[in-house]
Amino acid sequence: MSSQPHCPHCRRFVYLDTLVCPNCTTQLGYDLASRQFHSVVDGQVAIDSNLRFTCSNREWLCNWLVADDASAGRCYSCRLTRRKPDANDTVALEALAKTEESKRRLVLQLGDLGLPIAPWYLHEGGLGFDLISSLSDGKRVTIGHANGIVTVDLAESLDDRREGLRVSLGEPYRTMLGHLRHEVGHYFQGVLLRDDSDWDQCRNLFGDERASYQDAIKRHYALGAPEGWQSSFISEYATMHPWEDFAETFAHYLHITGTLNTAAVLGIRLDESVSRLRDTDVVPIDSYQSEPVERLLSDWEWMSEAFNRVNRSMGFGDLYPFDIVGSIARKLAFVHRLVSRAPVGFAEQFALAREPKTEST
Repeated sequence: MSSQPHCPHCRRFVYLDTLVCPNCTTQLGYDLASRQFHSVVDGQVAIDSNLRFTCSNREWLCNWLVADDASAGRCYSCRLTRRKPDANDTVALEALAKTEESKRRLVLQLGDLGLPIAPWYLHEGGLGFDLISSLSDGKRVTIGHANGIVTVDLAESLDDRREGLRVSLGEPYRTMLGHLRHEVGHYFQGVLLRDDSDWDQCRNLFGDERASYQDAIKRHYALGAPEGWQSSFISEYATMHPWEDFAETFAHYLHITGTLNTAAVLGIRLDESVSRLRDTDVVPIDSYQSEPVERLLSDWEWMSEAFNRVNRSMGFGDLYPFDIVGSIARKLAFVHRLVSRAPVGFAEQFALAREPKTEST
């Protein structure tokens, strides 16, 4: 189910993080279950005779709604955050607000793909986020994933800090949303690979993840990516270790499907007689889960070419500065198969997920 972001009062298009309609000034709340915006009055709204309240983090720019039977006032996305900065650390909390916006977009996309989310507060090893800042006390934050918990340094939400990391790591593209997509790739590798056959196929494509990760880190930062890496890997970082190759490929699958979904919702298509990029029309669709991966990658090849041209017309670099060659396409096809057969959909997980009785702040 794709989001249709419009103001319920004036029907103007609004972005997913909008709190107040810029056209009619209606207070807005986003309902995850229906994927719709609703008009909020005095912090609440009735949806199909069920009362919803605004998230208690609305002052930190969260516009999601909370069911009236929740035991606390945080929305589903905010409950996935296990740790965050202290309440008096306003600088870090401002960075948190930007990161939470990216996380809400991630959660929505995972839901649209039907991927299973087992929240950290309901299941051991479930998905959770520690969103903390190295700017708070000067201590280094080790970003990454471990046992379902994604740790993010909120300092990366600062443009100059993120740009510095992008350059130092040799990455042509780095955003907070992209970083979150990469880290959940580690989580879903453990969730979606079900048996020895899956792991054998994964190792044939990405390499044996049982190889020493510490040795791989030392080698990567001492020697860099191997010569000719572009023929087998989607990015330089993917060359470091099979874990990172899978996570990078998973992130790119989310980049591709997320952007094509947005194009479909907005009605963006390539008319062959006008664009002349290819000899047939290119029409993105809401979901490619029942489609062969060849359809997905073909649509993306031509749509990304068009998006790159738009970016260049504004003086920016390419929107998608990556090449998908044969071996990379096979890796994406493997991820596509995993996602398309995901065992438990997001809707069921969301229905089961309730506010925890006790939870760290």
